[in-house]
Amino acid sequence: MENRITRSEAIAFEKHWKMINDIEREELRAIPAMEKLKQMVALMSSVEALGWAKALAAEEKEVRERWIKLRKYYHV
Repeated sequence: MENRITRSEAIAFEKHWKMINDIEREELRAIPAMEKLKQMVALMSSVEALGWAKALAAEEKEVRERWIKLRKYYHV
């Protein structure tokens, strides 16, 4: 049994999610900068509690290594 959708269903699905994404984008644009800053601070304060510290440290190390390579390559 195949669960394929028709072309018109696919187009309707895509339009539906584009509409949702557009609405979400507008809602995010409407949030004041101070509120966004508060949300970021809250998220950053939760790093330890969420168990993200180790993963973020590994990513930070990777980014630093990339910057070192770029500096060496471009002699900055």
